[in-house]
Parts: sequence; C-alpha cells; structure tokens
Amino acid sequence: MKKILCIVGTRPEAIKMAPVILALKADPAFECVVLATAQHRELLDQVLGLFNITPDYDLDAMEPNQTLPKLTAKLTIALDECLAEIKPDVVLAQGDTTTVMVSALAAFYRKIPYGHIEAGLRTHDLQNPFPEEMNRIVAGHLARWHFAPTTSTRDNLLAEGISDEKITVSGNTVIDALYDVAAKPDAPKPDIPAGKRLVLVTAHRRENFGAPFENICRAIRAIADEYPDTHIFYPVHPNPNIKSVVDKLLGDHPQITLSEPLDYLPFVGAMKSAYFILSDSGGVQEEAPALGKPVLVLRNETERPEAIDHGSVKLVGTDFDVILKEARRLLDDPEAYEAMAIGVSPYGDGKAAGRIVDVLRTEVV
Repeated sequence: MKKILCIVGTRPEAIKMAPVILALKADPAFECVVLATAQHRELLDQVLGLFNITPDYDLDAMEPNQTLPKLTAKLTIALDECLAEIKPDVVLAQGDTTTVMVSALAAFYRKIPYGHIEAGLRTHDLQNPFPEEMNRIVAGHLARWHFAPTTSTRDNLLAEGISDEKITVSGNTVIDALYDVAAKPDAPKPDIPAGKRLVLVTAHRRENFGAPFENICRAIRAIADEYPDTHIFYPVHPNPNIKSVVDKLLGDHPQITLSEPLDYLPFVGAMKSAYFILSDSGGVQEEAPALGKPVLVLRNETERPEAIDHGSVKLVGTDFDVILKEARRLLDDPEAYEAMAIGVSPYGDGKAAGRIVDVLRTEVV
C-alpha cells in the first residue's frame, strides 16, 4: 500500500482536492493522508466538513495580514518537518497558492514525487494574478505528474518543455465536486425579495486591492441603483482589505445583501439562483458555466481562456464603465444573455478524480 499525502490550504483547494481525497480513500491500493496548512482557516474548515474530510495534520498557518515572505518561510519549515515524519510515497496538491508552491518545493527537497492537480494554467504575466502565476510555474516545473484540466493547459506545459508522458488531461476536479454538491436536494438559497433578479458577487483577489476594488464596488452599487428589479448578493471575504471597503461603499444599500462567506453547499445554491455572476474567482469561472450562469470576470487577465472561447465568460477588468456596460448588456438584452447562459462546461465531465487515481495506481503501486 502506497502512502499519498494530499495537501490543502485554502477553500478552493479543499473543494478541488476533495474528490481526489475521497477516491484515494476508497481505493485499497493507497493510504491517503491529508494535511491542512490552513492558509485560510474558517473557509477551509467549511469545505472539509461538507465532504466529511478530517485532516490528519493541521499546521494552522493563518495569521491576519501576514506577508507572503513570512507565510512562505513558515510553510517551508513546517512542511519539511511533516514530510520527514510522514514519509509519503507521493505528494499531491492542487492549484496555485503559496501552499501549493511550497509543497512542491518541500517535496523536491525531500526527493518525493509530486503531482500537480490543475496543472498548466497560465496568463504569461508574472504580475497577474500575483503571486499565483509564479506559484503555479514553480510547482509545474518541480512536478512528476501534471494533471491538466484541458488540452489548452496541456499545450501550455508542452510549450514550457514539460514531457508529454508526464501530462494527463484529466478534466477539472471542481466539476466532480460541483456535480456532487449540486445534486443535493437541501442546498439553501439566498433570502432575497421575490421577483428580483439575483446578481451574485465574489471579489477578493490581492491584485485588485485599493483603487481597482473600489471601482468594482462603485460599479456594483451603480447596478443596484439603476436596476430596481435586481438584488445584489455578496458573500464578503474576511480579509480587511476587502471587508472594510465593502462595508463602506455597499453596506447601506437596500438592494444589496452582504453576508459572511458561505459554505460550499449554500454557495452552489446561490450560483444556481443567480441571474449572472460578477467574480474575480478562478473557481467560479469553471463552475458557473456548468450551471448555465454567465460570468463577468473582474480581472484583466485569466488563466482560464476556455470559458471565454466558449462564450459563457467575459473579462471586464476593474474599470467602472466597462463593468457597468457589460452588466447592462446582460440585464437589458435577452439575446446577449442567452448567448452566455449555455449550460455546458468546457472544464470536464465530473470524472477527473478517477482519472488521476488511475494514473497513480498505474505508475506508483
């Protein structure tokens, strides 16, 4: 029996790693050990609880407003000590956070094979998103297995000199998780006035802090002012750089509901109820198209071009006028709306975790 260490640090990682962890735990060929860095504490715990996953190790790394150098140094030392104790045969992690980059580095130092889930995403701009683009490049060049969600991400890896034999186009595990949760009959929905079109907002990225995020909030308020038949629902990230601005600019509007971050189950319920979504989240770009929900992406770059090519997602950046213009288009033009509300995901069929486990069973056991 081979020991596989699965490392998670944030809510999106937990969502996308959960199907893999559950598939490994169900396979007698593997002993699956779960380590949480808790780079995001409460948000991570919510998701692990939904999927009934209890970490075997918990580094509890979250501190308010800690710097990237401090987090990186702390995780490098802590993960190295854990690898020395656990002695895994393989380390797996997903995505592009500091947790993922450091886990790849720690595994490299210990000469432990590393599998990168959701490999090959690129904007080709080290500053956008920051620091995620750097994190995934580092993880990618240290990995033994690259589980690419799409053929486009596979092409990115090939262009960087990664051997084709190390790449598996698995699909994205977020679709596995989404289909599982969306099928649950008890997903709660946001409590908004009857007859209103729900606009769901998720915005929290580091590169948007400051003036760009203020522009986003002003555009959200303008949508609410201009369209009395809409209601904005915004689960607010706890980061003070986000929460203080949201409370100041959006907190007193009768058509805007601000909430605490949602568990994944009610968040899926909110996505299903939405008319369209304003988001700077990578995961939402993947999930919403599978639910037939248009997404306006509050970023200037995206490492997920497939949904843009597909027509279900559009980049709008952080410019007030552009955000408002594109929101108006969806709210005023039924044909434009229907063109984006396609309901087919370019990111997978819900069977990605099985493909990942099949590769490990073939090459590790």
